[in-house]
Amino acid sequence: MSQIETLYGPVSTDVFARAGQIRLLVCDVDGVLSDGRIYMGNQGEEFKTFHTKDGFGLKALRDIGIEVGIITGRNSRIVSDRMAALGIEHLYQGQGAKLPAFQDLLDVLGLEANQAAYIGDDVIDIPVMQASCLGVAVADAHPLTQRAARYITRLRGGEGAVREVCDLLLQANQALDQAQGASV
Repeated sequence: MSQIETLYGPVSTDVFARAGQIRLLVCDVDGVLSDGRIYMGNQGEEFKTFHTKDGFGLKALRDIGIEVGIITGRNSRIVSDRMAALGIEHLYQGQGAKLPAFQDLLDVLGLEANQAAYIGDDVIDIPVMQASCLGVAVADAHPLTQRAARYITRLRGGEGAVREVCDLLLQANQALDQAQGASV
């Protein structure tokens, strides 16, 4: 199988070609944009960590015209606040079944599934991964999720895995040199 060298190592020519047709990147949150841990305080407050490299990558995609959407199974004000800070408008929270939200997002944007990539980490993500053109699992995803993926990141969820995918999409669109600005 022929491969193409990327910033994070070689990928198949099939994955690289698929990356070049992506116009929408959809991400899960817990275990993808965060490390999957939820910290609970004594007063009921909830804490998560997000990596600024992922935020920069998502902003870089939007700067070259690739839309970004979020579909997550949980509801969290932290996620709403983080997505607002990143300027991401397409946020679907509380989605026990993610495929209907994915289809709604495609309809809203006037795109087809063969123009979308999806990054997930657990079995709830598999239907959307399989429906999209480029299903991605983070390095520490559940084994069944990894089996369903066309691409598995080298980095773990919450530790730059989303940036890795963003860089792949940027490279496949010959736009790596356009990624500029400050971390977000």
